[in-house]
Amino acid sequence: MQRSDKQVVVERLKGRFDRMASAVLVDFQGLDVESATALRDSLRAAAVDYEVVKNTLARRALEHRAWGAQLAGALRGMTGVAWCYEEPSTAARVLKEFARKNEKLRIKAGVIDGRILGPEQVTSQLANMPGRNQLRARLLATLQAPAQRLLQQIAAPAQKFLYLLAARKEQAGAGAS
Repeated sequence: MQRSDKQVVVERLKGRFDRMASAVLVDFQGLDVESATALRDSLRAAAVDYEVVKNTLARRALEHRAWGAQLAGALRGMTGVAWCYEEPSTAARVLKEFARKNEKLRIKAGVIDGRILGPEQVTSQLANMPGRNQLRARLLATLQAPAQRLLQQIAAPAQKFLYLLAARKEQAGAGAS
């Protein structure tokens, strides 16, 4: 690879790391072509960028980051990087599910908000983070709860009065027989 080509790759990697919400590094050694293709397809379907990177070029791309030196330990052997730009947990969730089915895929590390996560943290914490839509639904439910309770309290006397009338009607109907 020519020096100019390497510089282009380093700049592309810098750009991806600059705009990411999270990244997950994996070791894909031992995956056959069919499994690697299935992995790429599942990541693409989840809107996750995935690229096999040269470790030295990835290190150069991360030199300007404070946490880049901490990630250098994970940049050994065969390395693939999955970047998420919208929801931080998407790549971790897809990779965790894929690794469950294919044990040759091994998660090396993850990055979110400048924090380096180990393999266990990626699979247990990052992959289980709720998505943006789940968080919106929780927020909406929290905001609606007081209004729903108020409406129930306002409607309760009228509802109890209707129950009383229905019971009275039943009592009167039973007494007439």
